[in-house]
Amino acid sequence: MTLFEDPPETATPVEARTRVRMVVAYEGSGFKGFAAQAEGVRTVAGVLQEAAHKVLGHPVKLTCAGRTDAGVHAWGQVVHFDSPLDASAGELDLASLQRSLNRMLKPSVVVRAADVASPDFDARFSATARRYRYTIVNTPTPDPFRATTAWHVDTPLDVRAMLAACDPFLGEHDFSTFCKKPDDPARSMVRKVHDATWVDLGEGILRFDIEAQSFCHQMVRSIVGTIVDVGLGKKRAGDITWMLRAKDRSVAGPVAPAHGLCLWEVLYG
Repeated sequence: MTLFEDPPETATPVEARTRVRMVVAYEGSGFKGFAAQAEGVRTVAGVLQEAAHKVLGHPVKLTCAGRTDAGVHAWGQVVHFDSPLDASAGELDLASLQRSLNRMLKPSVVVRAADVASPDFDARFSATARRYRYTIVNTPTPDPFRATTAWHVDTPLDVRAMLAACDPFLGEHDFSTFCKKPDDPARSMVRKVHDATWVDLGEGILRFDIEAQSFCHQMVRSIVGTIVDVGLGKKRAGDITWMLRAKDRSVAGPVAPAHGLCLWEVLYG
């Protein structure tokens, strides 16, 4: 779920007459991430762009709020694209587009909403925050109905200790300890976390909610894996502070499995 820091693309192409914003949900276990890749590699953007091309009759290039990794899900992914069709003149029926895309792509990909956006709206660069959720099934036996959307941890977890481990993450820090090393060593790993907490939903279901303006690669999954180590007694909540200061990936816990993670919501000002 990397939000790379390259410059924004040119706003609206000359031929574009309508900028379309869509909210998309997907079950990511059958995809190699969101971003379109080489031909033959199944990604969320790839199937969505192909379906939109068939419905609209023109190629579509999607810009997303956050490029999720292989196996990661989304409930509130936001994308935009430009169309030469004029929605105000009745050339582009967004309700019909939404229905057609859902018929073609359900149940693994669903367009939850489709609207006309302002020409300067950018799904990625206009966002003010992203919210992710991570789900854990903490029971002796697995739950087959949550097998593709939650991490099964069979050893009892200390939720109080896990809650205490959230506090050091709040605020602005260099998250090098909790992020995959970038290809460009000059790229900043500084991020500002607005909120981070665990919710005990009962019956062994634990949910981690975290919000930040942006996230670096594998940041949420690394945080979850480390906090689970705290819950297992392998680390202490107080260790998080020095881990952050160390800026050393080797001192953090394991990266939690991708299938427990979901891009829940993208916020805009």
